[in-house]
Amino acid sequence: MYAAERQVLLAERLTRDGRLSVNEVAAELSVSTETIRRDLDVLERAGTATRVHGGAVLSTAYARIEASLAQRTGERPELKSRIAAAALDFLPGTGGSILLDGGSTVAHLADVLPADRHLTVLTHSVAIAHLLLGHDGIALHTLGGRVREVTGVAVGQTTVEALRGTRADVAFIGTNGIAADHGFSTPDSEEAAVKRALFGSARTRVVLADSTKFGPHRVFSFADLGDASAVVTDDGITGRDRAMLEDVGVEVVVA
Repeated sequence: MYAAERQVLLAERLTRDGRLSVNEVAAELSVSTETIRRDLDVLERAGTATRVHGGAVLSTAYARIEASLAQRTGERPELKSRIAAAALDFLPGTGGSILLDGGSTVAHLADVLPADRHLTVLTHSVAIAHLLLGHDGIALHTLGGRVREVTGVAVGQTTVEALRGTRADVAFIGTNGIAADHGFSTPDSEEAAVKRALFGSARTRVVLADSTKFGPHRVFSFADLGDASAVVTDDGITGRDRAMLEDVGVEVVVA
């Protein structure tokens, strides 16, 4: 097993159980305890684990990242509304199609979609599908899969395969981290797989992210920075972070 594979396994174990023992995992994987400690050092730097005597626990920062959609939707609503309003400029023309990722900022965008564009909207988010149900002028399609309770989005091979058979005009995608050396990232491996498929299923890829997402990186990268067509953020973005994106050809829109 490669180091990256072990680290994915350890991250998933921490997410599921909240803690792990170095000795137990080393015995289970038939590797040395020092190897597991090095893996945990990587996860600690990524913000997933907190090292404790004999093992590690899920970090409080990671737990906050994986807060429920209801909790995150209530955080910084005015800022997210500004980002959503600015993102409207990327909508396709009348009769176009869009993919909507899960997440609180994308949900704000869904809430302000115009009726006069007659858009086809595809989403794997239960909350966004519910929000758009009965929306005048929108043809709503949902993507199947197992729903993660904490974020309310469908994940798994069914979701990924559905996206592989899709080609939309624009995808609006959320992220938990943006970093030069790790691209766009998220704490969950299954959500990363779906986000990766979203990137591959649209001609234009617009990332919606407030400025707090710059700097930290999460365990699972789902796209390089240059894979995005544009990033819509707020005026808290630094000049350095803006240049980081523009240097790889990404349009930066400040709401």
